[in-house]
Amino acid sequence: HHTPVSRWVLITVAVAGAIVLLFLICIVKCCCSKRKPKKEEGIGLCAVSKSTMTSLVQPEMEDLEREVEQRWRGKLQYSLEYNVRRQELKVGVKQAVELKAMDSGGTSDPYVIVYLTSDMKKRFETKVYRKTLNPIFNESFTFQVPQGEVSESTLVMQICDFNRFSKHDIIGEVRLPLASVNLQHIMEQWSDLAVASKVEEEHLGEICFSLRYVPSTGKLTVLILEAKQLKRMDSHGLSDPFVKVHLIMNRKKWKKKKTSVKKNTLSPYFNEVFVFEVPLSQIQNVDVVISVWDHDKATGKEPIGKVLLGCRATGSQLQHWSDMLCNPRRPLAQWHILQPPEVVDKALRLKSHLRLPLHSR
Repeated sequence: HHTPVSRWVLITVAVAGAIVLLFLICIVKCCCSKRKPKKEEGIGLCAVSKSTMTSLVQPEMEDLEREVEQRWRGKLQYSLEYNVRRQELKVGVKQAVELKAMDSGGTSDPYVIVYLTSDMKKRFETKVYRKTLNPIFNESFTFQVPQGEVSESTLVMQICDFNRFSKHDIIGEVRLPLASVNLQHIMEQWSDLAVASKVEEEHLGEICFSLRYVPSTGKLTVLILEAKQLKRMDSHGLSDPFVKVHLIMNRKKWKKKKTSVKKNTLSPYFNEVFVFEVPLSQIQNVDVVISVWDHDKATGKEPIGKVLLGCRATGSQLQHWSDMLCNPRRPLAQWHILQPPEVVDKALRLKSHLRLPLHSR
């Protein structure tokens, strides 16, 4: 005998079976979809417009830091004081910090050149400080500036990296228009170094020579090697250069020698040596002036530029002289930038000519 099944029971069983079946189908579908690799996992940049990419792509932080580092050249601390009665501007070069490294070893050999744009021929230089990015200078320089010309002048302080065998690199500079400065009081401040301006005085050329001193014999040897990029003195755009070497004792002309003349060139090669006898007791009182001249049969000789060496010199010239004294018997060669003749002559402040009773060889 069969017991009759209710119609509602059959409906319930059917619905439950359908639900179970749907559940199984969903599980299988999910599993299969996870195993299939995605056809596109990113945004196709080719489909994005340039303007959209520009707005979406941001520079990396490392790139930004590198750009700031390239712009950063350091800071310079200095002071200014103007004496109205004497019409003197006193510039104090204090110190510099975090200078840009110019040498392969991660340091620099900094020194500072100070001048006014109203008289660029008058330039001062501090001592050279070896292998440092934070030099302490503590040097001051005085300019004669009439009160009426103060507002028309700009003070320039350039920090350079000393290099014995090539042109000195400019790390950065501070240009300060004096019209924007209140000089009624002593001013002291820090300024960021900027890229050096290309507006500079006329380039006279460079000269390379070697110095050697032997204390035991008192022999000072000057080897004139070569010059380059000399100022054009002739109408055809060249020069006929030769070099004079003057020894000055106690601000009086003492001894002099000169090289041969090199015709029609702005980059002459000399390789001529001169030996002077200077006792060790007098070496501190000697100035050496190395000057480049242009020879002309019609007008005679005309100075192109000069370099002053000795204990009264400044900057790289003083450094070369000091290195010679600290390394006896060793020849030391170095390039120097020629300075205007009148600047060197003014620095010497020579007395009347008087030959000293010392003999040269």
